[in-house]
Amino acid sequence: MDGPTGKGDRLAALMKAALPPGRINRLGVAVSGGGDSMALLHLARGWARAGGASVSAATVDHGLRPAARAEAAMVAEVCEGMGVAHRTLTWSGWDGSGNLQDKARRARYRLLADWALDEGLDAVALAHTADDQAETFVMRLARGAGVDGLSAMAARRRAGGVDWVRPLLGAGREELRDYLRAGGHGWVEDPSNADPRFLRVQVRQVIEALAPLGIDAAALLATTQRLGEAREALELAAQAAARRIAVVEAGDVVMAREGLLALPAELKRRLLSHALSWVASADYGPRHESLAEGLRAIEAGREMTLHGCQILRKGGTLRICRELQAVKELRSAPGALWDRRWRVVAPEETDLSGLEVGALGEAGIVLCPDWREAGLPRASLLSAPAIWREGALVAAPLAGKALGWRAELARGGEDYFSTILSH
Repeated sequence: MDGPTGKGDRLAALMKAALPPGRINRLGVAVSGGGDSMALLHLARGWARAGGASVSAATVDHGLRPAARAEAAMVAEVCEGMGVAHRTLTWSGWDGSGNLQDKARRARYRLLADWALDEGLDAVALAHTADDQAETFVMRLARGAGVDGLSAMAARRRAGGVDWVRPLLGAGREELRDYLRAGGHGWVEDPSNADPRFLRVQVRQVIEALAPLGIDAAALLATTQRLGEAREALELAAQAAARRIAVVEAGDVVMAREGLLALPAELKRRLLSHALSWVASADYGPRHESLAEGLRAIEAGREMTLHGCQILRKGGTLRICRELQAVKELRSAPGALWDRRWRVVAPEETDLSGLEVGALGEAGIVLCPDWREAGLPRASLLSAPAIWREGALVAAPLAGKALGWRAELARGGEDYFSTILSH
């Protein structure tokens, strides 16, 4: 059963509300093989058929469980039977240090974002539910999160150059499994979902214990929604402030220093955090302590490095540019994304063999005698994209040595302002 009959009627309505017909033609779906994402996959296929759209799916194998490969293969087989294109994305970045779940989550979003950009998808759907909302609220409450952390997950947000949608935030976990059972669809259960060693499982048990007091998933969801309204108001205020005091220049964010410092503390934090994340194409902003240190440096008139960026000061302006150290090892082919934001375009009929895009760096800028005429700070140009062949500089589009080459932002300046809003 693909169509929305019986239990699926309400779920299909949620899909249609989150994905208005005609707005999205190519939808990606993140599918782990679990009940939530498998329900989303089948609902997405029904939505696509009704609206003349297409659906592609991707499964991230974190390489952490022996069964993960088989689960990805199961999803691929189901997708093949449905006529849905599928790709397995593999992560091998776990080095045994730090917070495993956090690193895996960040890697998952990076892999999915790169997949979506490569496929030219209009949006990627995620299978977060009302239960996820409640559990995330409690987890973040324990960490002392503020309005953003405690507010409801955004039904739609743009990050990493991708539109992310969560059509099933109004659905419960069991409702989705009932839908799968009614349609004769299978799914797999990740054993970690019942392992009490994991914080989310412990939180789930706490919510169940608090339910007799009226503190259940529904009550927590209502609280997150009210906080979400407060977050939306703050984001709108931050966006309006950004349009007054900031511009995007050659991929850098340039702000009026006094304009930033005159803002209320919450708006200062938001604008600085967003500028750093946008320039670095980072999935998340800097930690609260690091952000506070950055603001103290700005107030004191000091320059500093933060979150893979440099905060430069010239007169009454602040410039947030990429840090050379963060990009000096990055390489890509001409035409492909470099540093997840630049696309370097070659002149027509250029022989691309042996060419690669990398940071201009110290070795390159000395070969660009006219770099000052570009009007950009030296620190900004050091981390700018350049074209190399076997260690020899071929061109530097932003440093006065274009020679017909162009460096274009994959996400233009307006993206900086629009992505201040989380939906």
